[in-house]
Amino acid sequence: MLAFRRNPAPEHPDSTSLSLPLWVRGDTNAFFGLGVNVLVNVLTLTGLCLGVLHLRGHDVFHTILPALGIALIVGNVYYAVLGRRLALREGRPDVTALPYGPSVPHMFIVVFVIMLPVYLKTKDPLLAWKAGVAWAFIIGVIVLIGAFVGPYIRRYAPRAALLGTLAGISISFISMRPAGQMWDKLWIALPVLLLLLIGLMTDIRLPGNIPIGLAALLVGTAIGWAGGAMSGSEVSAAAGDITFALPGFHFGTLFSGLGDTAPLLATAIPLGVYNFTEGMTNVESAAAAGDSYNLRSVLLADGAGAVIGSALGSPFPPAVYVGHPGWKKAGGRTGYSLATGAVIALMCFLGMFGLLGAVFPVAAIVPILLYIGLLIGAQAFQFSPKAHAAAVVAALIPNLASWAVGQMDNALAAAGTSAAKVGEANLESAGVVYHGLMVLGQGAILAGLVFGALVAFVIDKRFVPAGVVALVGALLSFVGLIHAPQVGWNESGGVSLGYLFAAVLCGAFALTRPEARVPDAEELELERLHGGPAAAAPATAAEPAA
Repeated sequence: MLAFRRNPAPEHPDSTSLSLPLWVRGDTNAFFGLGVNVLVNVLTLTGLCLGVLHLRGHDVFHTILPALGIALIVGNVYYAVLGRRLALREGRPDVTALPYGPSVPHMFIVVFVIMLPVYLKTKDPLLAWKAGVAWAFIIGVIVLIGAFVGPYIRRYAPRAALLGTLAGISISFISMRPAGQMWDKLWIALPVLLLLLIGLMTDIRLPGNIPIGLAALLVGTAIGWAGGAMSGSEVSAAAGDITFALPGFHFGTLFSGLGDTAPLLATAIPLGVYNFTEGMTNVESAAAAGDSYNLRSVLLADGAGAVIGSALGSPFPPAVYVGHPGWKKAGGRTGYSLATGAVIALMCFLGMFGLLGAVFPVAAIVPILLYIGLLIGAQAFQFSPKAHAAAVVAALIPNLASWAVGQMDNALAAAGTSAAKVGEANLESAGVVYHGLMVLGQGAILAGLVFGALVAFVIDKRFVPAGVVALVGALLSFVGLIHAPQVGWNESGGVSLGYLFAAVLCGAFALTRPEARVPDAEELELERLHGGPAAAAPATAAEPAA
């Protein structure tokens, strides 16, 4: 296998005198792109709180959203500062800050897996909210612990496994829902998507350098209103809900939710691992685009954001987003992060998301998410060795399985039933491989990392590390962190046995002492330009302290 090396930051004698403006032209495009992205997600979680969990509007607009606003502004300021420090250290002004916002997969997980079951059982939205806040706190603690584990995983894992896993998240959980929403009203959405692709993926610029994100949103909104997709009465009603609120600490809500942690740990442990693995793959994605951030600094900030947000009453953990390469390509530097945090936080404090949801058509907003999905999916192949293309696909598969099972479960729930009631045999007789997909998709991020790494090492004929990965897969599935519905002991024995057999096979082939695959010239150039995980590089040199 090609051994990627992450070289220490180059020394620049004039780096301390480097001029770093707070705002450049590209920040405008990146701001409208990321800002719309975060806006969509906050609109979505607001709708989930009100429409699914039936929380009081007062609790949503006076506590949850302001708490999220505090976490967002602190996090975005932190990542802007981190980006400027990296720019000064490396003596280059083109560093792009990491994007930050409410974690999209966790938004749906905390609502449908944690809070909704509590609400359906008790009919008490307040108890559901307490459970969600406690769950978010546990997630934050696990990510803080992961800050000291993640750098070692990143150092040894093949890039195809890391980026392939991220592409799986991006395609399934970031892209598919927006794509469905787009094609529901394609007459609004497709012009928006085309404007984004033209402005962000080509060298064509609009007259007067109008920000493409703003132009796309305005065009889509104009088409939606002209076509009768929006209602003026809804705007008037939503405008009356605008108010100003700042959050306070909600330790009572948090400690009450933590009173019964056992049901929360079953999902919080694997999803906490998911969170720090996702953060790790996003840092790898940024490194592939040219900005090598200190992973520990990133994970500590993500964990702290979740803990602070939960103490203020938010059940939605924030995290570094996928999409750094997209905002870098759009010309964003660090100003776009500061502006996104400040603007979205102000909207949260003012309770404006009801109004915004009434003004902007969903179909005009969600194409930005599909754009990010396209970019991240392409990056996984572009910045991994060509020989590892199959490993990228392998890392995608568990996330696709997880998404598919979620869709099936939601459809069955809407029909007033479940897979257990219908019966797996009946589902399989209809051509639905429910049980296998469910097992494959549980702990999808970690499972994708293991499967992708195993395939990459086998392709390179490095059977000793392949065997180690298989043993790790056996251990993780045995304790329920992957391929199992909960954390426990011997949770997925059949899967663990499969990984053990794979480890034995890898050991047998290792005894034949095969010659490892030799990287070609293109791979060596990829290493020179972008670096990557390598066992040879010590952590202190590979990742200078923030």
